[in-house]
Amino acid sequence: MNQIRAVISVSGQDQKGVVARFATYLAGHGVNILDLEQQVAGGRFLMDMLVDLAELDPETGLERLIPELVAEGGQIGMDVRVALASSPKDQAVAVLVSKEQHCLDVLIDRWEKDGFRGRIACVLGNHPDLQEVAAEAGLPFAWKASTDKAAHFAWLGEQLQEHGAATVVLARYMQIVPPDLVAAYPSRIINIHPSLLPHFPGANPYRRAWEAGARVAGCTAHYVTEQLDEGPIILQDVFPIDVGRDGAEDVRAKGQKLEGRILAEAVRMHLDAKLVVVDGKVVFRPGLSAMLA
Repeated sequence: MNQIRAVISVSGQDQKGVVARFATYLAGHGVNILDLEQQVAGGRFLMDMLVDLAELDPETGLERLIPELVAEGGQIGMDVRVALASSPKDQAVAVLVSKEQHCLDVLIDRWEKDGFRGRIACVLGNHPDLQEVAAEAGLPFAWKASTDKAAHFAWLGEQLQEHGAATVVLARYMQIVPPDLVAAYPSRIINIHPSLLPHFPGANPYRRAWEAGARVAGCTAHYVTEQLDEGPIILQDVFPIDVGRDGAEDVRAKGQKLEGRILAEAVRMHLDAKLVVVDGKVVFRPGLSAMLA
């Protein structure tokens, strides 16, 4: 019998008996647990179960199983989510760009060389500048000017739906994502910001770091939230500033060498299901990606 795999994720305040409670419930409904990972981070219990639904009790069915699991979790203050485990290569990723090419170059290169899970389904922008770069990589490209913000973001939302994007990557996309789009992709929009957040949010961070006489600067890959440049931090890296010798453009050039690498690594970890947001912070969960291999 072919497996029907799903991932059940449980999170909430740490307490005794959570694993046993859900294992007993699933066994009683004909659901086989194939693998399980659990951890406690900051007093929060996190558990991911890879299950096989092939022998699920017909009287229960998936339509009843999911709300019953949610209710079971609710009785003990646990949040429960259920998602069918699609093939790793089925994950569609949309890359958003403006004019700067370096991050898109690294993403394309890493995808080709390292065999990322998922696929780049499209490259979307608010300028036509990177159309040739996308075309050379065989990637669909579309753009719409952002002078009319409402029209641009309405178009963008339609494009993301049309391409079935599950994850959105901002590869130096120089627009502020509106709240409705953020809400549609919670913890699924990844940005690269050219500073060590929370320092120097907003525009021109490299120049501001240089003007402040900072000895180090860097970049931050983070999930996007409604608060500009305040989303949960995934990865950061730093480089030294030679105060008195480096100019503002030297600082910018150093930073750009890091941006693509840090963004690509954050995207890889996200697609590998190694990240979970707990109380506004990103916690690494190394085991789930092995379950889905």
